[in-house]
Amino acid sequence: MSLDSLFSTRFILIQTSHAGNVGATARAMRVMGFDDLVLVDPRWPDVLQRPEAIERASGATDVLAKARIVPTLEAALDGVTDLCATAMTPRDFGPPTRAPRAHFEQLIAQARPPETGSAAPAARRLGILFGSERYGMRNEDVYRCHASLSIPTAPDYGSLNIAAAVQLIAYEWRQALGGFAPASEGAATAPTGPSADPLADAQQVAGLLTHLEQSLIAIGFLDPAAPKKLMPRLNQVFNRAALTEPEIHILRGIAKAMGDVGRRGGR
Repeated sequence: MSLDSLFSTRFILIQTSHAGNVGATARAMRVMGFDDLVLVDPRWPDVLQRPEAIERASGATDVLAKARIVPTLEAALDGVTDLCATAMTPRDFGPPTRAPRAHFEQLIAQARPPETGSAAPAARRLGILFGSERYGMRNEDVYRCHASLSIPTAPDYGSLNIAAAVQLIAYEWRQALGGFAPASEGAATAPTGPSADPLADAQQVAGLLTHLEQSLIAIGFLDPAAPKKLMPRLNQVFNRAALTEPEIHILRGIAKAMGDVGRRGGR
C-alpha cells in the first residue's frame, strides 16, 4: 500500500473572510496534488463562485468545484483520524506544538506496521485546520487536535497569509508522502496483509466525548457548572490512543452503563 493510498488529506478553512484566499488555497492544494477542501462558515455563502476566488485559483477550479461548505467544524471532520491545527504560538493547554516536517515524519512512522508481514495499516485521513484571517484559531478548536503545527518564521515577523501557510504545509506533507517522483524500492510503501480495524474519525471521538460527559455528570464525577478542562484533557488522551471504531463502541457502551447507574441513583 502506497502512502498516498494509506492517507487521504483534507484542508479545512474556518470562517474565511476573503474570497481570494479561498481561490489561492485551492491553487496551493492543487499543485501539491490535493483536492479535498472544506470551508466552515465562510463570510460569503457563495465564496466558491465569487470572481476573486476563481481568479486566484488560477485554473484549480476543479478543487473549488469539489469543495464543500459546512456550518460547523464538527461537520467538516467526517472520516478525519489525524487532526492538526495551525497556530502561531502554543496555547496554555492542548496538543503538542511541532514543526510541520517533524510532525509529518512522526505521523508516517506511526502509520507503518513495525514488521514486514504485519497486518496492513488502517486507512487514515489527515485533516489540517486553518483559522480565520482576522481571529486565528479558537482554543476550543485547537484542543480537539492531535498536534498544533507551527511554521518556523523570523522571530520578529511571523505573519503568514493563509494561502502561503497552506502552500508550505501542503509542500511538507507532500514531501513526507514521498513527493511526485517514483519512490525508490520500499521508500514510500507500507506492508500489505490482513486489514486492521479502521481508526475512529474525529466525529466519532467527539460523539464519544459528548456521551461520556453526560455519563460523568450522571454519576456525579463531573460538575457541569465547573467542568474545568476535564473533557479537553480526555480528548487529548483519546487522540494519543488512536482509537479504532470497535474501541469507540466499547467505550460508548461503558459510558451508557455508567449513565444508567447514575440515573438509577447508584443502584
